[in-house]
Amino acid sequence: MNQEKLEENIINTNKNTDKKMKKSKKIFVAIITGIVLSILIVVTLFVIDVNRMKNNKPVFFSTWGYKYAPTIDFQENEIELAIKDYLILKGDNEEKHHDNEKTFVSMRIYLFEEKENNKLYNVYAWVNTGKYYLENGEIKQDSESSIPHKFIVEKQNDKFVVINSKIPRDGSYYKDDMKNIFPLSVRNDMKTIYIDGTNNRLQLDIEEQVKLYFHK
Repeated sequence: MNQEKLEENIINTNKNTDKKMKKSKKIFVAIITGIVLSILIVVTLFVIDVNRMKNNKPVFFSTWGYKYAPTIDFQENEIELAIKDYLILKGDNEEKHHDNEKTFVSMRIYLFEEKENNKLYNVYAWVNTGKYYLENGEIKQDSESSIPHKFIVEKQNDKFVVINSKIPRDGSYYKDDMKNIFPLSVRNDMKTIYIDGTNNRLQLDIEEQVKLYFHK
């Protein structure tokens, strides 16, 4: 009996040993796998960041000890200036009711969509415009508007040019035109234009422009 019990104990001990070895092996494999994955992730991030630095773009993770500062991308600012110039020129070329009448523009851009590798852009913005003139030393307003716009901007010889623009029609057409012209995310953002302070900020910006222009 004692011999049988001894053999049983030996068998159980061997089984427990095998289980422990298998568990240890699994833990070891998991640790090695984790280390390998970590190394692959680090190497991937390194390659990506080095490549972005070579192309003068912001890094995702780190500069990895390299002295590097990407140049500031003024492209969106240049596009915005091109749109403002387009709107001002368009307004100034319309029939004037007063000799010294001038068009002023302020806008909030909600989305830039690159369409053809830095050559063509869709730009969605809310635009406030106002026409002002000076009469007897006093600033007066001739007209104003507050309208969502879609601009199609093209890069021509290192300059951005507005080649087309769209606005929704009034009345019963407005809702359908908004859906056809603007992406859903932009439409949702534009819903708060009159309650989040954006419209007031745009109008204040125009008033500041007017004062500077007429030296008032």
